[in-house]
Amino acid sequence: MIKTMKNSLKAGLAVLALAGLMTHGAAPALASAAKVELPARNWSFNGMFGTFDRGSLQRGLQVYQEVCAACHSLKLVAYRNLSAIGLNEDQIKKIAAEFEVQDGPNDEGEMYARPARPSDRFVAPFANDKAARASNNGALPPDLSLMTKARKGGADYLHALLTGYKETPPDGVKMGEGMQYNVYFPGNQIAMAPPLAEDAVEYADGTKATAEQLAADVSTFLTWAAEPELEDRKRMGVKVLLFLLVLTAMMYALKRQIWADQH
Repeated sequence: MIKTMKNSLKAGLAVLALAGLMTHGAAPALASAAKVELPARNWSFNGMFGTFDRGSLQRGLQVYQEVCAACHSLKLVAYRNLSAIGLNEDQIKKIAAEFEVQDGPNDEGEMYARPARPSDRFVAPFANDKAARASNNGALPPDLSLMTKARKGGADYLHALLTGYKETPPDGVKMGEGMQYNVYFPGNQIAMAPPLAEDAVEYADGTKATAEQLAADVSTFLTWAAEPELEDRKRMGVKVLLFLLVLTAMMYALKRQIWADQH
């Protein structure tokens, strides 16, 4: 019994020693992978009374269409939802008609292709994940429908990521094949090449298309895509607060009336 306890104690001490060595050896690696603080931006939709800038939303849609849509899908958004960012019915039909979707079966029992309609979801750039990986050196471009909700920092993270590329990594950093150095991406190595460059898009409203502006607009658009109910939710919140204030005032007045004879 005593011999067994001694063996167990020795084994426990050995494990603790090994754990200490592993922790000590991992410390520099953990320190080097420390996340950089995200720059905070003053978005128009921040705060209790914040709303989306319609001009920025429409420019962001243009950036998505001309830059992001070549690789990234937007599967949870339908073309008709674009009415919420200020587009009219004809504009929406025109955007949808540029794509084809599979429909059917027809009377002969066969599937067929037709132009997309406003009721259809955004058409994905690839037929499936394997096709997406094959076109992107094995990397799978994520769907952007909920990107700003899926990443801590939301729009701030997305904007920082899009503007955080560096042409050359810091000294001592070895990059993987086909990887790009990004200050804000976890691990600092990202498979996506810098997607934005000055004048990469010619804005329909004449806004100067700097890389900073492109990143801000597409971040705004993708925030709306992830939270299209944001403005309605805030309006409802304000109404509820006003109701509670009025109710509190009425209850206080009623209490004063009921207890007036007791004072």
